Amino acid sequence: MKVILQQDVPRLGKQGDVVEVNDGYARNYLLPRQLAKEATAGRLKEVERRRKSQASKEARAEKEARALAERLSGEAVVITARAGEGGRLFGSVTNQDIAAAIKKRFKLNIDRRKIELKEPLKALGEHNVTLRLFTNVTCEIKVQVVSE
Repeated sequence: MKVILQQDVPRLGKQGDVVEVNDGYARNYLLPRQLAKEATAGRLKEVERRRKSQASKEARAEKEARALAERLSGEAVVITARAGEGGRLFGSVTNQDIAAAIKKRFKLNIDRRKIELKEPLKALGEHNVTLRLFTNVTCEIKVQVVSE
């Protein structure tokens, strides 16, 4: 029997997948627990329509991310922080600080989780930081940390 999964089912598939299962497994387990619905022609068309819609949304988001990466690539942001002798900072510059600097300079809201730092910046100077804007779209910006 062909069914459309309504939720992720371990070792069977993800939500929206159309899978072939034994009739008893579908009738006695999947359908009563509302983990799946029987695959009718109308439901299959609906699943296909949703897939196309999701694919177009992802393509649009990737295109926007590529344009943003092109705009930001090679740009620099300046962050001022208090520093002591030898260029060591009192504290550190985190990805949240970098996101705030990007927002201030470019008027863009970049989620701090998209800024990849191995560890917070703890020294004055210029640092290269990677932004992961989409699953396979990244760009590098320079972060200039200067003393107050």
